Amino acid sequence: MAGRIPREFIDELLNRVDIVEVIDARVPLKKAGKDFKACCPFHDEKTPSFTVSQTKQFYHCFGCGKNGSAIGFLMDYENLSFPEAVTDLAQRAGLTVPTEASGTAAPDSGSHALLDLLNEAGRFYRNQLRSHPSAGKAIDYLKGRGLSGEITQSFGIGYAPEGWDNLTKVLGKDDPTRDRLVAAGLAAKKEGGGYYDRFRNRVIFPIHDHRGRIVGFGGRVMDPKDEPKYLNSPETALFHKGRELYGLFRARDAIKKSGRVLVVEGYMDVVALAQHGIDYAVATLGTAATRDHLDRLYRHAPEVVFCFDGDRAGREAAWRALETTLPLLHEGRQASFLFLPEGEDPDTLVRKEGRETFEARLKTARSLPDYLFESLMQKVDLGRLDGRARLVELARPYLTKLAPGALRELMLDRLAELSQVERGKLSTLLRSEGKALAPDMAPPASGRQPASLLWKAAAMLVQDPGLAVEAPDAAELVLLDEPGADLFRELLAWFRVNPGRTTAALLEQYRDHPQEATIGRLAAWRHPGLAGDVAAEFAGAVERLHEQAIRSRIDRLLSQPVRNEQEQLELAQLLKLLAADKTPLSRD
Repeated sequence: MAGRIPREFIDELLNRVDIVEVIDARVPLKKAGKDFKACCPFHDEKTPSFTVSQTKQFYHCFGCGKNGSAIGFLMDYENLSFPEAVTDLAQRAGLTVPTEASGTAAPDSGSHALLDLLNEAGRFYRNQLRSHPSAGKAIDYLKGRGLSGEITQSFGIGYAPEGWDNLTKVLGKDDPTRDRLVAAGLAAKKEGGGYYDRFRNRVIFPIHDHRGRIVGFGGRVMDPKDEPKYLNSPETALFHKGRELYGLFRARDAIKKSGRVLVVEGYMDVVALAQHGIDYAVATLGTAATRDHLDRLYRHAPEVVFCFDGDRAGREAAWRALETTLPLLHEGRQASFLFLPEGEDPDTLVRKEGRETFEARLKTARSLPDYLFESLMQKVDLGRLDGRARLVELARPYLTKLAPGALRELMLDRLAELSQVERGKLSTLLRSEGKALAPDMAPPASGRQPASLLWKAAAMLVQDPGLAVEAPDAAELVLLDEPGADLFRELLAWFRVNPGRTTAALLEQYRDHPQEATIGRLAAWRHPGLAGDVAAEFAGAVERLHEQAIRSRIDRLLSQPVRNEQEQLELAQLLKLLAADKTPLSRD
């Protein structure tokens, strides 16, 4: 799908679909008060803790913490990408998905015809491996790599014989079909006219999308002297290297069972590992791991283990993967890095060592936080004062990418320990172009610790957006300066500008935002005050917050031994407003 989907369309889509109907079609729901319940489809449980709110158009599991809108549910439940989930819901609602690039729906591009053609090509390559006179060299190559007939068949591996147009002759019966072969990445046009096969004299690996459909192919040479070693399908309407992962569809159940996914670099690595019982591996397709890759992988398992060669190129690839992964590490997600001995890859190593020894190596993989700090520490001298300062500066661009949550706090603690900088000062030091780490407005850590008043007010607003209509304008709350105040003002302003939007619409507004997890927790948090007269409770909370902010500002001004004329005027205005119990205006 070309271009971005307009935000207005997402809002309209969420207004058209009913999350209860979407989820009930897949997970039978039972009415429970004003909400609906079921056993969670994302983890094993006997007592239902999965709740769906028709009012908020929001689902939440109090067992595993999963939550989101109807779009988020389809992404998690059916392992769809964001555009795929939107398209699915749009079709259900009878809507056409537009894009910002064109303002209209992306053309279909004859995708069904291309899929049929790719499926026929897959069948052709498999048949050539069984029956072509020169298939013996391909079979010998596969056997030489230790692959059995069963694993070859399981992965649908085939053979493209020598010759310029073997596939084109069989499938390209007319010009329109030959043009579709080009569109599918199976053939190319000659400059002087005519067509020729893209894959020739190679072992062929079909590449499936998340639905198990063939969307492209990879070809591996059999003679090490031939180049290029690997040849992938070109980018097409169906195949995007930055989105697809080799072996994911086949491995999805094993990944879910193991709770982790191993990311390697080649088709043969994936197949060889599966041959030895390590069937939770996938491979990127000649490109570095992208955010789309990782978004998809984290929908299948909470841990991603990157496997690289231990040489310089492998470490550079690992660092690129680290930078891509950092912003996605929230809600308990993990990432690790396994470096193999020089000259080895997963294919050769698993054949030498076997499954048990190879999996023992996985236990030695370095966690992303450890790998980050170890790498940065190699660049500084922690015995020097300026060396520790440099460590803070080097860590800054990475820690600012982290979403608010436990991992970020723990990594800040670790940085404070290494740099010997007081933990409280790091948030001030870790500023990038004037922008500090996003504040994390957190709920109470336990039942004994009361939630902050600001958290309560924000939760009420997120769960009942209509409260924004009667609330003060965000600019009138400028004096609020405790952690989370900026987010509260931002939420208030958004709901006032977008009246009638639901909790689900807000969740989609904050998708891939540093505060995404915080918005989800606000939407799911339970508090007795949210069940009573919410409007009165919210108004009272905002009033108390405002009064506290005024008093805090007055105390700071009074504590200054010397005040300039502007500060003296401000103090007088605040004292007057506090005495009159009025709402102050912006100080601007």
